[in-house]
Amino acid sequence: MSKKYFGTDGIRGRVGEYPITPDFMLKLGWAAGMAFRKMGACKVLVGKDTRISGYMFESALEAGLTSAGADVMLLGPMPTPAIAYLTRTFQAQAGIVISASHNPHDDNGIKFFSGKGTKLPDEIELMIEELLDTPMTVVESSKIGKVSRINDASGRYIEFCKGSVPTGTSFSGLKIVVDCAHGATYKVAPSVFRELGAEVVVLSAQPNGLNINHNCGSTHTEALQAAVLAEHADLGIAFDGDGDRVLMVDHTGTVVDGDELLFIIARDLHGRGKLQGGVVGTLMSNLGLELALADLDIPFVRANVGDRYVISELLERNWVIGGENSGHIVCFDHTTTGDAIIAALQVLMALKARNEGLAQSRQALRKCPQVLINVRFGGGANPIEHPTVKQASEGVTQAMAGRGRVLLRKSGTEPLVRVMVEGEDEAQVRGYAEELAKLVTEVSA
Repeated sequence: MSKKYFGTDGIRGRVGEYPITPDFMLKLGWAAGMAFRKMGACKVLVGKDTRISGYMFESALEAGLTSAGADVMLLGPMPTPAIAYLTRTFQAQAGIVISASHNPHDDNGIKFFSGKGTKLPDEIELMIEELLDTPMTVVESSKIGKVSRINDASGRYIEFCKGSVPTGTSFSGLKIVVDCAHGATYKVAPSVFRELGAEVVVLSAQPNGLNINHNCGSTHTEALQAAVLAEHADLGIAFDGDGDRVLMVDHTGTVVDGDELLFIIARDLHGRGKLQGGVVGTLMSNLGLELALADLDIPFVRANVGDRYVISELLERNWVIGGENSGHIVCFDHTTTGDAIIAALQVLMALKARNEGLAQSRQALRKCPQVLINVRFGGGANPIEHPTVKQASEGVTQAMAGRGRVLLRKSGTEPLVRVMVEGEDEAQVRGYAEELAKLVTEVSA
């Protein structure tokens, strides 16, 4: 059964445009409260990032949840993975995050976590959607939910993050620049690294409700790259607005993406005999990651794009590590979802174990040239399925003879076909990508 509101990562859109409106959030809170109450006593944690509309939607969700008889515990601005963790530790039935992740302030959205700190099962999302289409009622006055605030939420999460590295670990002597994207990590991330002994220079940690992700964080690393060079730092760490993505910058100012970070963590686990199974990437993971892991005899599989699919593949295989080149990295040996701070700590531990800098450690992964061209089409028939496009794609794949790959996929949110070609020769790869993009354009006309 298809879903009307929930996408692959909750409900997201532009503030003020349906369904990202106060009246919808009120009804959503009520529907969620009614669904969770069917499982017994109901306690729901609510956290948010720093965008200005979070206040409005927090109030609306609170009113809806309590009207359904659910007790609400407010966390305030906290990283998305912190809400997953605290939902488990407080033994709540669910956690709700008000965030649009790496998007600008004029977007917002809602993510849910189950009581286990994982994505909501499909059947619960469908139950909430069914309730959204029914009239809203209010429980009798004596059963209306209560609201409280967890004042020590930040401290609890900081200790949890520090607990992901061995007791006694010190990063003394390490100078790092941390870019918090004016987002949900602005308080906790600097504290974690400082309390573990590092010298920390902090960027973009003055949220005003409007500057989240604006020319900063993991989507805009230019300021971080400049600061690492100016401060003569060992490395830089960039988070996104809600703290579930991380990219790094080495001491030369070069960006280190999610594929490279995933490799550094996996190689360290493998070397210590603690890598359970293999590594999950996505259709967009660089071919170089696959080849570098193969050199270490580490299995690698690709999931669809999206952390939901990475997590699903990890669970199915009982593996512990996976991620995306965008910086979503899941370390199941420490937590239940993508956690940027914990992933960054695992990278620092791997560097410390090998006594290497980030620039040196990433060299074992040689990324293949990858060209991505977005082709807009006017809807209608899927151009990827056109015989001419399929034949050309197969021809390019054969021509690269196992040393490259082609990926054509439709965007899930826009009328775009993404044409991606990857291989060892950049000029050849670009030529193939432009050839395929031209064909997609022609058959879409």
